[in-house]
Amino acid sequence: MTRPIRRPLGLALSGLFVAGSLLVAAPTPAAHADDDTSGISGAPAGVNGADGRSRFSYQLSPGQHLDDQYVLRNTGTTPETMKVFATDAYNTDDGAFGLLETDSVPTDAGSWVSFTGGAKTLEVPLDPGATKVIPFSVDAPADASPGDHAAGIVISVQSAQGAILVDRRVATRLYARVPGALQSSLTISSISASYSSALSPLQGSTTLTYTIRNNGNIALSAHMVAGVNTYFGIAAASPVRQDLAEMLPGSTRTVSLTVPDVGQLGYLNPYVSMAPFVDGDALDPGALTNVDRDTVTLAMPWWLIILLVIALIVYAIIRLRRRRDEKIAAAWLEYTEAEARRHAVVQ
Repeated sequence: MTRPIRRPLGLALSGLFVAGSLLVAAPTPAAHADDDTSGISGAPAGVNGADGRSRFSYQLSPGQHLDDQYVLRNTGTTPETMKVFATDAYNTDDGAFGLLETDSVPTDAGSWVSFTGGAKTLEVPLDPGATKVIPFSVDAPADASPGDHAAGIVISVQSAQGAILVDRRVATRLYARVPGALQSSLTISSISASYSSALSPLQGSTTLTYTIRNNGNIALSAHMVAGVNTYFGIAAASPVRQDLAEMLPGSTRTVSLTVPDVGQLGYLNPYVSMAPFVDGDALDPGALTNVDRDTVTLAMPWWLIILLVIALIVYAIIRLRRRRDEKIAAAWLEYTEAEARRHAVVQ
């Protein structure tokens, strides 16, 4: 389901919207305007219509030409004129798959796509319920660099609502992999950890914050495991598992994971381990290397300190009591001895 995007909000919201519309695996569902009468959808297609693909995924050498089809459908109840074009992809700050704004000029894989007659943009009018399969081609430049190049084919319908131009878009991801020296390289450039105590000394939590960068040339996701060890490598809590959303080449992302039920043990050794993988529809890049980083933080054992303070207080009270008792006993002994001597003299 798509929603209107107001252009003054800029690139960030546009990218986020497109990212949401790209997650479906079949023809994109209808996008309805406020009156619930406008709808657009698009999907990869064969000559007879949608063919079940969730995205376009190609391998092509520098200078190679490929042909494919894209199906448009007006799922609303009013006629629509759809602008169809390709543009470059990027990762938004929250890790979503975003596409450049409608008026931005692509410079990577988005610029490799063209339609009939070499056109970079099509204007396609469609009546309600109508569909149209449009052919397009992908031409890798002769100097295309090895690795994954990400883009998207976009359907845009713009309309004025008062003084605001609303751009409704749906899109399908497009990946073009150029063979050559493929490099899978996720790295953790920085890592830090902080401990939050709780009322129970065994129920605190440790939060790891780390920055990941895809220094390679293929798009990668990862299975992440975050945990905390303590003295002699003993686990201080059960590890936490989470998947890292796909990172395009050159992208950077900061991630925070919280490990619960970490006791106040003093020395803590938080760590994170990542096992990279590629999307199920992506081409196989070969063996991928795990990434591991750790750091050190402190969890002050206040419960132990309090126990030690109580023990010291009790010890001090006992010592003072013993000293007082010893003085009383000594005084009594001195008194009894003096009385004994006095009685002896009298006799």
